[in-house]
Amino acid sequence: MSSTARIEDLLRELAPQVLGAVVRRYGDFDAAEDTVQEALLAAAMHWPCEGLPDNPRGWLIQTAVRRLTDRYRSDQARRRREASAALREPPGAEPAQRDDTLVLLFMCCHPALTPASSIALTLRAVAGLSTAEIAKAFLVPEATLAQRISRAKQDIKASGIGFRMPAPQEFEARLRSVLHVLYLLFSEGYTSSAGADLHRADLSGEAIRLTRAMHAMLPEHSEVTGLLALMLLNDARRPARTGAHGELIPLAEQDRTRWNRPAIAEGMRLAATAMSGGVVGEYQLQAAIAALHDGAGRAEDTDWPQILGLYGLLARLSDNPMVELNRAVAAAMVHGPRAGLDLLAPLDERLPGHYRLDAVRGHLLDMLGDTEAAAAHYRAAAARTTSEPERQYLVTKAAKLNKQNR
Repeated sequence: MSSTARIEDLLRELAPQVLGAVVRRYGDFDAAEDTVQEALLAAAMHWPCEGLPDNPRGWLIQTAVRRLTDRYRSDQARRRREASAALREPPGAEPAQRDDTLVLLFMCCHPALTPASSIALTLRAVAGLSTAEIAKAFLVPEATLAQRISRAKQDIKASGIGFRMPAPQEFEARLRSVLHVLYLLFSEGYTSSAGADLHRADLSGEAIRLTRAMHAMLPEHSEVTGLLALMLLNDARRPARTGAHGELIPLAEQDRTRWNRPAIAEGMRLAATAMSGGVVGEYQLQAAIAALHDGAGRAEDTDWPQILGLYGLLARLSDNPMVELNRAVAAAMVHGPRAGLDLLAPLDERLPGHYRLDAVRGHLLDMLGDTEAAAAHYRAAAARTTSEPERQYLVTKAAKLNKQNR
């Protein structure tokens, strides 16, 4: 790895710590976020030529604080605020090893924000990505993404959220918001909702990195452990999910020798730890399902009865129709396609027009031997998805069935 790449990795690691320190001292998230970005840019320009300072984190905090102080001094209306902040915590009193990343995550994932705003703000403030990088990842104009982040910061300011961990009675509810945002971030990276690529390794990688940080801070929390296990077990299959030309390869047809075995081993250990933690949650159950898939040497060795049982438990905990969609597939593998189709019927009202409902129905009808109806559902699904690899896969499936029907 080049020295520039090492510096970029270090800056990404330090970004949330520095932002947390500045927000905690001055209480102004918006201004702090801007000046920390300036400090990171200054480091990226100077450190490759001048070498790393003895205390990189302290250098960044000092640079950001200096720039923020200059901003306050240039605004006469903020002189009183600067003095108040200085009295609260004098410059130089920053604890050397204090890490506010977890507090920052809780702030960015506050329930007052929409999931889309929380994801964007988390990627900007905690992951250290630029607005342009985030906009590119989600295929939206940079100006639109900038407005989304700006509104999120305004909502945080208006809500009066203090820079502190939630009170004990609020902790679990707030933690669920954080885990949900990280799960959504990973899901978008693992299967991109739009565009030419099936997955975005940069997004899924950031989700894993941030969840690792959460796990390091909350190692005894079973759902945090379960979410990390789920991400690792799913991401381990990424090398085999696409072919030479980026085409989608379904789970049953993947070359399992290409799966990331060290990631699977770590995920298995974490999943087992998570399931032994007493009360079982959604991420623990999903991790257990992923572990059963990853533990099967061949597709035909998959323990579908146990997977079906776990989806049944998951359905009791979650009102997510996607859980029912996956349960229908598992039921078809255990009891036959008709059983799966019966479970799909109630989803027509809950997932009207969703391409995945058509895709699963096409798959089950294909299993049943009704190839004409299966092809029609594959075509309907292909017309509705915005993912190019998924569309191509569904079109190909429909074309093969049409050929059989001639």
